[in-house]
Amino acid sequence: MTTKPPPVDGLSYEKCRDELVSIVSKLEAGAATLDESMALWERGESLAKRCEELLDGAQRTIEAATSGSDA
Repeated sequence: MTTKPPPVDGLSYEKCRDELVSIVSKLEAGAATLDESMALWERGESLAKRCEELLDGAQRTIEAATSGSDA
């Protein structure tokens, strides 16, 4: 029985990135069936979106922390 992967919205940037790298490797290997490839692609899209959200949040935090420091 295949275990369901954890929800993307609860993963850290590093976990998302690592899983995304793994998915890309599997897709590039071309050994998955069409259904498996589609499921991997969808998971990869979700992981990429989560990574982008986390990076955007980090950038906003840095900008907020450094704004006004030139005053």
